[in-house]
Amino acid sequence: MLDIIGVEKTFNPGTVNAKKALNGLNLHLNEGDFVTVIGGNGAGKSTMLNMIAGVYPVDCGSIVIDGVNVTKLPEHKRAKYLGRVFQDPMTGTAADMQIEENLALAARRGARRTLRAGITPKERKEYKELLKILDLGLEERLTAKVGLLSGGQRQALTLLMASIKKPKLLLLDEHTAALDPKTAAKVLEISDKLIKENGLTAMMVTHNMKDAIAYGNRLIMMNEGHIIFDVSGEEKKSLTVEALIQKFSQTSGQEFANDRALLS
Repeated sequence: MLDIIGVEKTFNPGTVNAKKALNGLNLHLNEGDFVTVIGGNGAGKSTMLNMIAGVYPVDCGSIVIDGVNVTKLPEHKRAKYLGRVFQDPMTGTAADMQIEENLALAARRGARRTLRAGITPKERKEYKELLKILDLGLEERLTAKVGLLSGGQRQALTLLMASIKKPKLLLLDEHTAALDPKTAAKVLEISDKLIKENGLTAMMVTHNMKDAIAYGNRLIMMNEGHIIFDVSGEEKKSLTVEALIQKFSQTSGQEFANDRALLS
């Protein structure tokens, strides 16, 4: 479903502020993989997601999604392949629009615009059923403005919107980092449920090592713009946080430098 081949990216090249963010990155994802991504500060985790999404052009290398080489495609043309949820719960929804209007926008992404009525009774019924999956009572608040929802409710709605068109790849960029622990756990549970029920291929960047071990079928660790550890199956299930930190030190020859990860 995803192939990243020899991708390199340097920001501010040729200046004193030059920073090599991705260094010959190679990654292959099979259809249905749910990969958690961890790493120290500046390891290249979010840059990798931005390169997949087309936020920045690659310096060299290629990115292939479901057999389609998207390396040269701009961000808006890659959108039909991707769903994405950001760290800030306010980013993925339109606060001044109703819940059902946000869902309608997501459901019609990429479709031809017409002059027909806004939301049909059939669509409204479908949205109600979808919202029941979240188990947050939002199915009874279809006409409520999204700006009135809590951060956790908005992030759960964003997840639903990102997965409603069953994207080839779902990108979760520290999407629970801004939430309190109880709400973060609920949003993670919803994420896992949506990924499994829709058979999605997903990548989740997280600073929480326990979550990285608990969720998904595969875990990758990044350092200095490339992958230094890739584990799946039973080996992943038996991992501990201590073992992960030790593995980082053994592989990179450095101390693990991510305060949020260590504190969590």
